[in-house]
Amino acid sequence: MSDQNQWGPDRLRTPVDRAIHLEQRKAQLLPIVDDLRRLAREMEAAVHEFEAIEGDLPVQPWLRARSVVRPLFKAADDVEKAIADLARFNARYHRSYEQLPQKREEKRVEKARMKALNKGGQEAQPIASTPAPEHEQTGNPQFGDVFKGLRKGA
Repeated sequence: MSDQNQWGPDRLRTPVDRAIHLEQRKAQLLPIVDDLRRLAREMEAAVHEFEAIEGDLPVQPWLRARSVVRPLFKAADDVEKAIADLARFNARYHRSYEQLPQKREEKRVEKARMKALNKGGQEAQPIASTPAPEHEQTGNPQFGDVFKGLRKGA
């Protein structure tokens, strides 16, 4: 493989390249997951057919079979988790290195704008409350004046 085809940190900086990398890894790893799961199921069936070894207690053949095939199932789960981790890496990189500088710049601009407004003698206008709808002012006709006293105390 030449240097041009290898993935490195410099090639993973753009969203397009990260998406390509993720898709390539999925294409490589998903067949491995499928193969490991198939192999684990076949091994599980094969070891369950083995007869008990002399001196086994009633449950020991089943426990032995389970402990033998569990690493194959775990390997398939781990490879599948690796795919999810790659997707998580893409999302975190995007959020931390692409979106964060933009958000900080927007906040800095907004803060400078508010500071300029306040410095110019104009105070920031408080948000005016909107009058309550008619049915809330006079009480809901369905309930009469039951809630009228509650509104006065509020």
